[in-house]
Amino acid sequence: MKRTILAFFAITLLLQACNNETKNETATDSSNVNTSTASSDMKTEEKWVPMDTSKFGAAMQEYGTVGEPQKLLAKANGNWNAQVIFWMTANGKGDTSMSTLTNRMIMGDRYQVTNFKGVMMGYPFEGTSTTGFDNAKKMYTSSWIDNMSTGIMYMEGPYDAATKTITFTGEGVSPVDGRTCNVKQVYRFVDDNTHVMEMYGPDPLTGVPFKNMLMTMTRKK
Repeated sequence: MKRTILAFFAITLLLQACNNETKNETATDSSNVNTSTASSDMKTEEKWVPMDTSKFGAAMQEYGTVGEPQKLLAKANGNWNAQVIFWMTANGKGDTSMSTLTNRMIMGDRYQVTNFKGVMMGYPFEGTSTTGFDNAKKMYTSSWIDNMSTGIMYMEGPYDAATKTITFTGEGVSPVDGRTCNVKQVYRFVDDNTHVMEMYGPDPLTGVPFKNMLMTMTRKK
């Protein structure tokens, strides 16, 4: 389902120049780092609050319990056709293509994996996403990889039962200069056989957010 969406996010990011600052980090050879050094390098943003270890077992059981949020994902299992419209810029002409995707649950129905195949800007495109509902965060989470990049995209967001919509937000990286930018994905469950995804990101010419992708998914008969 929404993981399908992720596929297109990656594409969008690949073709955009983002407007946030680049995050440069110096890689460290793990072979030269001992346990004490690695621990001292870990950053804690907030003051640590001791955990009640007596509740750990029950908390872990709840954390791993499959509930209605995971069942919502499972309803999208199966094979789908998708019409994808992609816009490079806000005032540009949309590029339309047809694709296919398959959704299946893994890890005891805790996560859904989506395998996507299609054509993007005239080139063969395929990607894989993993989507789940984090019982602790109370958020849907999703990761995405594809054959046109070497990065992993991560997004998360809440579900609105009134509109049957998951709104994901996250960051993408511009391959042009390594800068990061904010992206948003809106995934709507129209009915059991029709889903719609919209992707939003900055216009590479102006930096103003706009809808750069529209995907309409229809379940195969």
